[in-house]
Amino acid sequence: MLLRDFFIHLSENQLLNNTAKKYGLKLGAQSVVAGTNIEETIASIKELNAHNISCTVDNLGEFVSTEEEATKAKEQILAVIEAIHENSVDAHISLKPSQLGLDIDVDFCYDNLYEIVEKAAAYDIFVNFDMEDYDRLQTSFEMVEELSKTFNNVGTVIQSYFYRAKDDIEKFKDYRLRIVKGAYKEPVEVAFQDKLDIDLNFIELIEYHLLHGKFTSIATHDHNVIAHVKRFVEDNNIPLDKFEFQMLYGFRTDLQKELAKEGYNFCVYVPFGEDWYGYFMRRLAERPQNLNLVTKQVFTKKTNTVLAVAAGAFVLGRLTKRKK
Repeated sequence: MLLRDFFIHLSENQLLNNTAKKYGLKLGAQSVVAGTNIEETIASIKELNAHNISCTVDNLGEFVSTEEEATKAKEQILAVIEAIHENSVDAHISLKPSQLGLDIDVDFCYDNLYEIVEKAAAYDIFVNFDMEDYDRLQTSFEMVEELSKTFNNVGTVIQSYFYRAKDDIEKFKDYRLRIVKGAYKEPVEVAFQDKLDIDLNFIELIEYHLLHGKFTSIATHDHNVIAHVKRFVEDNNIPLDKFEFQMLYGFRTDLQKELAKEGYNFCVYVPFGEDWYGYFMRRLAERPQNLNLVTKQVFTKKTNTVLAVAAGAFVLGRLTKRKK
C-alpha cells in the first residue's frame, strides 16, 4: 500500500506532471504511449490491428481547469473520431469527463460529451466513459445514463475497490462495461483498502457481468485472472463475442498477441499525447507489479533519475508534514 500511495502522490503532483510534459517522451514513456499526435497514434493502431487486436483511444490530459482547455480536449477527441473513421481502423474512444469540464461546470461538460458521442454515433464508434475518483463518480454515471437515452454507443467502467460496485454493475448490466480494480487513493468510508478484498470483488464483478451483462471488457495484466476467466466462460458456455480482454499499450505485448491468436477478443488501451506522466503513475499505483511488465526501454537512466528525485521529494514532503 505504501508503494501504491507513493505512485498516486506522484500522479497528482502538478509540478512533476508539467516537468514530464516539458521533456516530452524523452524520459522513455514512448513504450507506453502510442504517440504524441493523431498521425502517430493511428499508425500504432494499424500495427495492433494487424495482429487482430482492437484499440480504445485515450487523449491524455491532467488538471483541466478552464473552459479553453476542456474545449481543446473536445476538439482533439473529435479529430481522433474523424481519423478512426477516415482510416477505417478498429478502434473506439475512451474519455474522462473531468478533461471535458466536469470540474468547471456540469452543463458545459455535458454539452461537450454530447457533441463527442453524437459524432461517434454517426460513424458507429463506441464511446467509453472512464471513471475517476469517488467525488466525480455519481455525476459521471448520471451523464452516461442521460446520454444513453439518445444514443446506444455509450458504456462505462466499474471499479472493484468501491463498496458500491456490485450495486452499480447490476444497475448498468445492460451496458457495455469495462471492469477494473481502480487507480485512485480512496478513503476507507467508500472503498476497500485490502488488496485481497479488491481482487475478490474484481472476480465477482467479472463473473456477474459475463453471466448477466451486455458485453464485458476485462481489464487485467494478471495471467491468473485471465486463466480464471478462460475456465469460467468455458464452464458456463459463454460465447467469445460476449467479452474481451483489455491491456494497456506497451504492457505484456507477447501475451496480448497470444490471446488474440487463441481467438479471444482483445483490446489495447491506447493513450496518446504529451501529458503522459499522471496516466503512467496511476497505472503503477493500480498494480505496482506493472513495473515488471513494461518494456525495458521505459526505464532509461534519465527516467530513473527523475523517479529518484520524485521519491526524494515525496519522502521529504512526508517528513515535513510530520514535523508540523
